[in-house]
Order: sequence, then structure tokens, then C-alpha cells
Amino acid sequence: MAYVLGYLYADGSMEDASYLRGKYVRVSSTDKETILMIKKILDSEHTIVESSPSRGKKQYLLRIGNTPLYDSLIEIGLYPNKSLTIKIPSVPDEFFSDFVRGYFDGDGCVSLYRTKGILGQEIINKLTIIFTSGSFDFLHELCNTLHTRLNLRQQKVYRGDRSFQLRYATEDSVKLFEFLFAKCGQDQYYLQRKFEIFKYYFQKKPKRVTEEIEKIFQKT
Repeated sequence: MAYVLGYLYADGSMEDASYLRGKYVRVSSTDKETILMIKKILDSEHTIVESSPSRGKKQYLLRIGNTPLYDSLIEIGLYPNKSLTIKIPSVPDEFFSDFVRGYFDGDGCVSLYRTKGILGQEIINKLTIIFTSGSFDFLHELCNTLHTRLNLRQQKVYRGDRSFQLRYATEDSVKLFEFLFAKCGQDQYYLQRKFEIFKYYFQKKPKRVTEEIEKIFQKT
């Protein structure tokens, strides 16, 4: 559930529809794989609604009417119109990496900086992880917590046009990969599409593969 909580902090929303006498937890994404995964974890039988806007990608929405779930999330610190004011919830240490991985799958990205050599071959120069949020306090606390736990170099939250970002360069990103996926195996949840980007990087940069990273690839 810590993974789902992290994802809800990123891409979820809360709806107190008093006119329908219902309380709803909404999860939306352009990635159907993610919505199906959240539905499975929550053991939901609700229908996934697809919409095709005139511009942009197809959207998938899972809208769960569940008052006990809604109320429990309110107690944890998730609430309607939360994007600008959320803070890190109290998550037990053993589940914190699951929470961060869920948030990463919702409002994080991983990218590779590619160039070409003199013979036209692909060269991977950088691995970058970025976390995005409308809440400075959330990212500031996340930054401090990750710095303390993983001894990361990055200690600054950047202000963008409409949001804030945590940006991690290669060395920190390698440490974050180990932290995010160390527990992952057949019974853990993560977005395969993002995992494959990491996998491709380490295939191209085998000297970066630690014993811990090798164990991750053996389990997944």
C-alpha cells in the first residue's frame, strides 16, 4: 500500500461528492499499465474510463467510491486540492522506498543524455532522475530525507514555471535506483517502462553495476 500511497500523492485526487452522497479516490494517467496496476493492488472492481482528447494522449481514469479508504487517506494527510500544500506523510522506514517509488512512477522521470561518437555510435553520458511537485515543502523534505539516508550530493529544490523539481545527476541517480528497486521482485510493483530505461543505462555502462544492482536485475 505504500507504493499506492506514493502514487496517489503524485497523480491521485480526492473528491468529496456530497451531491452524490459519496467520497471518491481518483487516479488518472496516460499510461494504462499504471492504472491497471493500481486497480489490482486496491482489489478494485471499478471500471477504468478511457477518454480521447482532441489533442494529446488518451487518458485513463480509475474512480473509486470508497468512504473508508477516502477517510483513511485524509487522516494520513492526503486531501482535495492537495498539489500545492502536501507534505511527506509518516511512512515506516521499511516501506519508505515503496512510497518514493510510487511517487516516482507518478510524478518522476528518468532520462538518458545521449551523444554520438566519431563513428556514429551511441554514447550514454548521463543518467538523470527528476521528481516534480507543486509543493516546495514536499520536495524539500524528500530531498533532506534522501540526502540523509543515501548521502546524496543534491540538496536543492529548483523552482520551475508551474512547479518545483528535484534533479539528480548520474552518481545520485545510481544510488537512487538501488534504493527504489532493492526490494523489487515478482511481488513488488513498479512501472516497467521506467525500469527499462535504467536497465538500458546499466547495459551500456556495466562498470556502474554494483553487486546490489546485479541482485535487482536477477530478481526482476
